[in-house]
Amino acid sequence: MVYSYYMPSKLIIGEGSLKKMHEQNLPFKKALIVMTSGKSLEKNRYLDILINELASSSISYVLFQEVMPNPTHDNVMKGSNIARENNCDCIIGFGGGSAIDCAKAIAIMATNPGEYWDYIKNGSGLGKPLVSKPLPLIAITSTAGTGTESDPRMVVTKNDEKIGYGNDLTYPYLSIVDPTLTYTIPPHLTAYQGFDALFHSLEGYVNKHHNDMSDIFAEKAITLLFKYLPIAVKEPNNVEARHFVSLANTLSGINESTSGCTGEHAIEHALSGVNPQLIHGKGLIIISLAYYKTLIKNEVALDRFSKLVELISPKKPAEPQYFLQLLEKLQEDCGVNNLKLRDEGFSENQFKYIAKQTFYTMKGCMDDDPHDWTIDDVINVLKESF
Repeated sequence: MVYSYYMPSKLIIGEGSLKKMHEQNLPFKKALIVMTSGKSLEKNRYLDILINELASSSISYVLFQEVMPNPTHDNVMKGSNIARENNCDCIIGFGGGSAIDCAKAIAIMATNPGEYWDYIKNGSGLGKPLVSKPLPLIAITSTAGTGTESDPRMVVTKNDEKIGYGNDLTYPYLSIVDPTLTYTIPPHLTAYQGFDALFHSLEGYVNKHHNDMSDIFAEKAITLLFKYLPIAVKEPNNVEARHFVSLANTLSGINESTSGCTGEHAIEHALSGVNPQLIHGKGLIIISLAYYKTLIKNEVALDRFSKLVELISPKKPAEPQYFLQLLEKLQEDCGVNNLKLRDEGFSENQFKYIAKQTFYTMKGCMDDDPHDWTIDDVINVLKESF
């Protein structure tokens, strides 16, 4: 097997690392700070810390605080226009995956013509190559879920199409992972975000293109999350748990770059494309057991699941079926078991359309899945998760 590892982002990880930002000799003059419309970063004075760090670096800023929980094409275009109008020479994504993903897309459109969807390769995107290098991006994550601070990808929604995009030019210039910013996240969101990180690594682990390098990051992230995520959910101020969940999230992002996601993420993107109010991590949890049951039932990647059992619970027999029990137990421990699609406003008559959208918008993930999925397979996962 031939594989590559490319990670051009500088990562600063650890408690209080946001206050180290001014020590980085940043070569920028004016930043666009991209945030969601939520007020938690202001309420908890985290935004004040960032502004002080920028002042210490002699960097002025403009604030764009309108990003949706599932960032939209309109968010990207409005933010990029503001960056152009204000002659910003860098973009700062501050917050969770929504803010940072949108910031990446804004960095692209601040220097490239047309509309963002012109460059998207799936769905109704035109698949054009970028004309110019995006603006440099600083990613400051206040959650532990997407790993977007350590990968080049971003996810944006237009109409019903929620599609990922990224290339070697869209890695962050600098990423700051300060676990203290996650202490104020409510337990249920801690769980949703942590499972998103977990599934990045689990999907990377069973992906057709997994390799020795990606396995290193995936195995470490998976073991950390199985151990520390329930603690972080139950004890929000547990320093050790928050640190290792944040680290696992960053490792999962690197794993995503060296391997990739599979059908689980593709199905969820179709779901939250249709219903943007569905929280991404929650959607992944809802379909997860049905998704992994499908792989094991079809005797796909069984050696991978046996290895996972060995990693997570060495005392159990290394049989693939035990992985489902371990995943179900983790959901119970984090208080996110028994979630259903029916409670998120979906109806069964939407399932055929959602299944078709899965292949239309996220074909790459479906191609990388070890199982040869059909429309009926996806519909069955949705039915089992209803």
